[in-house]
Order: sequence, then structure tokens, then C-alpha cells
Amino acid sequence: MPNAPRWAAAAAATTLIAVTATGCSSDSDSGKDAGSKAAKADSSGTPSSSSPSPSSSSSTGGDAAAIPAGPGPQGSYTVQNQPPPGTCAYRYTAAKEPLPDPKCTPGATNPKVTQATLKTTICRSGYTADIRPGTNITSREKTANAASYGYKGSLKEAEYDHLISLQLGGDPNDPRNLWVQPPSPGHKEGAGPNNPKDVVESKLKAAICSGKTELVKAQRAITKDWTTALSVLGLTNEKPAAKDPKAEEGE
Repeated sequence: MPNAPRWAAAAAATTLIAVTATGCSSDSDSGKDAGSKAAKADSSGTPSSSSPSPSSSSSTGGDAAAIPAGPGPQGSYTVQNQPPPGTCAYRYTAAKEPLPDPKCTPGATNPKVTQATLKTTICRSGYTADIRPGTNITSREKTANAASYGYKGSLKEAEYDHLISLQLGGDPNDPRNLWVQPPSPGHKEGAGPNNPKDVVESKLKAAICSGKTELVKAQRAITKDWTTALSVLGLTNEKPAAKDPKAEEGE
């Protein structure tokens, strides 16, 4: 079995305070098998890992602090090893919005998505549905990742979130790009995830596909702090991208 990826330090220092998560959570991956090309996990049910190199840099360009590049879309996906239980800590903004631990979840890019391939990848209808892993993979990863973060709430109230969403060129199944995201303030128990990050992602995609911002800039902004990504890029008035009928929430 391949080794699990090493969790290299990433992201700039922040004033946000790390805390161990409490609260509720949800399996928002339910029903995401539609359009997925993911294969079933091996019959033994043993997680495996493609072990992408944590030192690899994004193929979309960048500098010494470039976001790691993941293995990209696969013809079939396998369950990826997650950080050891209790080794990751949530951070929270002043408004109590959750952010991931940059050591555990620095983000990882899809090397197939570059500034030169936007029209044939994320700006093409149906692209993300074609590359999304199935719930037979992600539901098991979600449970393990909740233990990584010490998440104690109901998994039905949290989202197994791509830090760099698929519609922003994030890797589909690199564990560095996935985290159990707790509910945001205002969450109603039993209503499932309430994730304002989805709206931010949709607006960033619209800006990328219309040429208002560059792919790498959007990826860097959302990995640093999804709550400030739009303001940092001057896109607070941007409208969300038109709904892709083949896409799903939590892209």
C-alpha cells in the first residue's frame, strides 16, 4: 500500500486562532455519484494513497509558495489516507466562519486546468461532473478526515469540501485539497450544510471565465482565506456563474 502524503507546512502566517472543532456536520456528498467516473473502492475496503509529492508546485504557475499540484483526474479513484486523528485544527475568522488547518489542507491543484485550458476544462459545461469521485470513495474519506480534525458533530451537517473547488481547478481527490467543513454561523440543525463558500467559488469561476481575474490568483486567494477571496481580488460585486446543470453544490 502506498504511503500517505506528508503534510508539509503551507500558507502564510495568519492572526486567526486555531481551535479544535466542535458543532455539527453533514454528508453533503450524498447523490454525487451522478456523472462520476469513479470506480468502486477495492473489495478489502483498505484506504490507499497516490502519495502526491508535497513539494510539487502547481502547473498553473507560481512562485516558491506555489500551491501543490495533485495527481489530477483519474479513470478510477481509490480511498486516500487522511492525516492522523487529532492532528489538524480548525481556525475561525472573527465572524466565526471555519477555515482549514494549512498544514493538513493547503489545497492542491488539478494539473489539467491551466490558464491555457480554461475553455476545455472548468469553463466547459459538465467538466466537474466528469471528474468528481463517487460517494463510495468520499464518504469513507470524510469519516477519516473528521477524525483528523477532531470533528464531533453529525456528518450530515457538514460538507466534505474541496478547498480549491473543482470549478476553480482544484484536484478531485488529493487529501491536501479536502476537509470536513463545519457549518457556518446561522446553521439550522437538521437542515444540512449551510456553506457560503459555495457562492464565493461560483463568483470566482465567473470572474476567471470572463477574464476578470487569473486562475492562479483565484486559487491562491481561496486557499489563504475563502472569506476574503473576493475582496482581495476586487470582485465583491461579481455575479455568480450561471448554474451548470451537470454540476453540483460544493464544487
